[in-house]
Amino acid sequence: MVVLPQDIPLDVVQTVVNFVKSRHQIFETPITMSMHDTVGEALSLIFKRAHGAVVVLDDDGRPAGIFTESDAAGFDRFTQMQNVMKREIFSLKDGLTPEQMFDSLSEQRLSFAPVINCDGVLIGCVTRNGALRSTIYKPALDAKSRLMISVAVGINSDPGIRAKALTAMGVDVIVVDTAHGHQTRTLRAIEDVRSNIGKVPIVAGNVVTTEGTRQMIESGADVVKVGVGPGAMCTTRMMTGVGRPQFSAVYECAQEARRLGKHVWADGGVRYPRDVALGLAAGASNVMFGSWLAGTYESAADTLRDRDGRLYKESFGMASNRAVRYRTRSESAIERARKELFEEGISTSRMYLDPTRPSVEDIIDQIVAGVRSSCTYAGARTINEFHDKAIVGVQSASGYEEGRPQDTSW
Repeated sequence: MVVLPQDIPLDVVQTVVNFVKSRHQIFETPITMSMHDTVGEALSLIFKRAHGAVVVLDDDGRPAGIFTESDAAGFDRFTQMQNVMKREIFSLKDGLTPEQMFDSLSEQRLSFAPVINCDGVLIGCVTRNGALRSTIYKPALDAKSRLMISVAVGINSDPGIRAKALTAMGVDVIVVDTAHGHQTRTLRAIEDVRSNIGKVPIVAGNVVTTEGTRQMIESGADVVKVGVGPGAMCTTRMMTGVGRPQFSAVYECAQEARRLGKHVWADGGVRYPRDVALGLAAGASNVMFGSWLAGTYESAADTLRDRDGRLYKESFGMASNRAVRYRTRSESAIERARKELFEEGISTSRMYLDPTRPSVEDIIDQIVAGVRSSCTYAGARTINEFHDKAIVGVQSASGYEEGRPQDTSW
């Protein structure tokens, strides 16, 4: 489940929530263009999807052609789609099971196909790997069988009123979010949000102590977000000396939350599947990560190439100077200048796309494989059993290094 940042205007949030709630559980959202759009426009969009294809539509919304990056060879950027697209289209009909879609694509030796309804109108697209994943994964759905979504609110500027507006839009989970969660203002914000949204789940953070966990739960939080400083874009520990190793923090906070009948999310510090497994083993009910997904086709930033031709995207921390400038754009020049003096995040970082795992789904595959295997080693069938059966020990830096694979001989 995605958590939208707290700084997005409400009208934009409404658009995003409506879009997410309208998405199909199996079909992907295709990139679509008209026959009169240009190669340059297509190339600027094509890296927003891992399947690397644009569906060209006629005036009635029916697929008229398929465009891939290789089709642009030999044409200038102003050439229209109708002159470069492939006109031979293999489409799948709505109503097929994921198994049937996978078999059809395999028989045709294709990795991608548009999906059409009985009138031939495009309603989505599917990849062979996507169909396969749909036989394994089940998305998080609300009571109306729509995809779930969460939105963060800050602790300033009437968080309760904003949270009430968000729940009216159909937001499923409210996250009361601030870097330093164990303070009176955060606890009052949780109480304010709770009084405005009733029984809608509240996630609040961030803390790294049992005392902070207990006070947040007593203020009305259902889930406590644990983590100060482990994020890839965060400089809090280097700037302030404040923070705590993530596993230790999650382990102790999860025990306190469980004692009170609530939960924790491990927020940050995730670089490998092992880190997700460790967060769950420490007692977290969910593990949050962002930077790992920043270097994927689907992330919001533009796809760029370095001098060696490698694809990357720029990422930045939400407490960085860059983010502060965006948040304070409506304030006076001197107020903005004052706030921009202080930052606890990286303003620009290159997140390279892994050629073998360039999409969000690829990373999820990798994580699920690691977590499933971890549960097998622990003899656990469920996450709750994993909490109980995982044996916790201390590992030195040399012990960690011993466990790293060697990609070349030593």
